[in-house]
Amino acid sequence: QVQLVESGGGLVQPGGSLRLSCALSGRLIITTMGWYRQAPGKEREFVSAIRWTGGSTDYADSVADRFTISRDMSKNTAYLRMNSLSPEDTAVYYCHVDGLVGGPFGYGQQYWGKGTLVTVSS
Repeated sequence: QVQLVESGGGLVQPGGSLRLSCALSGRLIITTMGWYRQAPGKEREFVSAIRWTGGSTDYADSVADRFTISRDMSKNTAYLRMNSLSPEDTAVYYCHVDGLVGGPFGYGQQYWGKGTLVTVSS
C-alpha cells in the first residue's frame, strides 16, 4: 500500500523560509513527485514537480524564483524549499506522486498526501 507523508509545514513570518518533505512508503516506481496547494476558498493549484529519473523540474510561475524542489532517491523523499514566503503562499500543501504499480510494465497510478498547512503571517 502506497502512502505519502508530508511534514515541515507551520507558521512563518513574511519573508521567511520553510522546507516541506514528502516521504513515500510502499511499492511504486516513481515517475514524478511534486506539490500542489489549496488556499482557503480557492481551487487546488500546481506548485512544483520533479521527474524522478533525471531530476528535471517544473514550477508554477508564482513560485519559480522562490521555491526549489529536490529529491533523495535513496529515501523516496521529495523536498520543497520555500523562500521569501508571503501571505499569498498560505495554503494546505499536498504532495502528489505519479508512478507505476506492479513493476515497470505495470499500470499507472497517482497518490495524494493528506496535506500540511503553511501559514505566512506576522
